[in-house]
Amino acid sequence: MVKLLIIDSHSLVREALEKRLQTAVGLEIVGSLGRYAEAVQEARVLAPDVILMETKAPEGLETLATLRQLIPDTAVIVLTSYPDSREEDQVRQMGAARYLLKTLDTRSLVREIRNVARPNESNGG
Repeated sequence: MVKLLIIDSHSLVREALEKRLQTAVGLEIVGSLGRYAEAVQEARVLAPDVILMETKAPEGLETLATLRQLIPDTAVIVLTSYPDSREEDQVRQMGAARYLLKTLDTRSLVREIRNVARPNESNGG
């Protein structure tokens, strides 16, 4: 079971992601938070396998850096509403496993989550 934490300052986005992912086999959403400072503390307690997060919020990049430092074994997928090559380069250098558009279809998103959670295992669709 892949434990998943969602961090996004927009409540509608978080709710939509939860709804999209709650029925995915093998995924357990352990938290969904909008306040980044609270999310860092919760991530330390919940120890998710994967974090889905938006970094365009003012504290987004700082939170990513903090998460990578505090829980380096947790994979982080940055979800964005619109692509930005500079942001992508920056988050990858900071240790994000993926940089994906929020419009990615659910099946592909689930596959990406599984792949970063267990990068050395074969993950069939």
